[in-house]
Amino acid sequence: MNKTAENIIVGISIGDLNGIGSEVVLKTFEDARMLEFCTPVIFANVKIVSFLKKSIESTSSIHGIDKLDQIVLGKINVYNLWREGVDLNLGTNDDKVGEYAIKSFVAATKALKEGIVDVLVTAPINKYNIQSDSFKFPGHTDYLAQELEGDALMLMVNDNLRVGLLTDHVPLNEVAGHLTEELIKKKIETVKQTLIKDFSINKPKIAVLGLNPHCGDGGVIGSEDDTLLKPTLKKIFDKGTLVFGPFSADSFFGSNHYEKYDAIIATYHDQGLIPFKTLSFGRGVNYTAGLNKIRTSPDHGTAFDIAGKNQADFTSFKEAVYLAIDIYKSRMQHEEVSSNPLKSKEKQL
Repeated sequence: MNKTAENIIVGISIGDLNGIGSEVVLKTFEDARMLEFCTPVIFANVKIVSFLKKSIESTSSIHGIDKLDQIVLGKINVYNLWREGVDLNLGTNDDKVGEYAIKSFVAATKALKEGIVDVLVTAPINKYNIQSDSFKFPGHTDYLAQELEGDALMLMVNDNLRVGLLTDHVPLNEVAGHLTEELIKKKIETVKQTLIKDFSINKPKIAVLGLNPHCGDGGVIGSEDDTLLKPTLKKIFDKGTLVFGPFSADSFFGSNHYEKYDAIIATYHDQGLIPFKTLSFGRGVNYTAGLNKIRTSPDHGTAFDIAGKNQADFTSFKEAVYLAIDIYKSRMQHEEVSSNPLKSKEKQL
């Protein structure tokens, strides 16, 4: 099938049903024009989605299906993944509800692997209530890394601002021990290939932030920047990758230095996500780069405090849908050009 416009199938895992996931999903597709860009498939249950729809007075029109081969293009499909009722108490943390969040996510991931859906957009989960004997992962990314091919990397995206991480959900006192030459090379290559294939940037420029304050000040505040990061980045640069740094993290964003680069790689979670969310909160997208399939999510959590109150801002989820579609199209174009270099040459002429 030639994938254009509405026949791009977007699989959606419903997230924590007691949170704002269903609200941001339904609000995103209240605008009928969204269905001109893609066809959503929500992995949940049509009765419970109808209940949640009424609770926020959503005008979205949903279409229930019992099998994935019944997907109707141009409609908001809700796949009846389970039949039983689920007791909800909006705004509360519930282990039982967490089980359904993971049931939705696992089924949506399976459909992604099998090519039934083209991309996956995940609504927020609660990392505490999803843990079980069958699911022992800190979150979405770790499970996707197991199930899909490639090297997963969290990449936060808002327009031309892209922030990746050398380490993600690692305790701060363990970060330095995780940093190795091999890891740094692998992560930078993943970001480089992502920028080329997924964002159509032929010669990407990548900045790397230093681990220690002021990049260690010549070893006065830690030696890792001088002994590990600098020589590793030089090796990578000398082989043709436009990577620069390490840069002192405290002034990098405040001075707008980040605008000179196609991506920034932070050494640990908060070093990258605090400035990103300060600049982009409510509009940013979490993209799992480096895998053979596409997954995005909004940049916020379950927001139990406003669940069911019709107050959730759906901008980030909507941007996650847009980005997933854009990356899907970029990959298709990259594959077409790569498989037919003569055609690419003709376009340049």
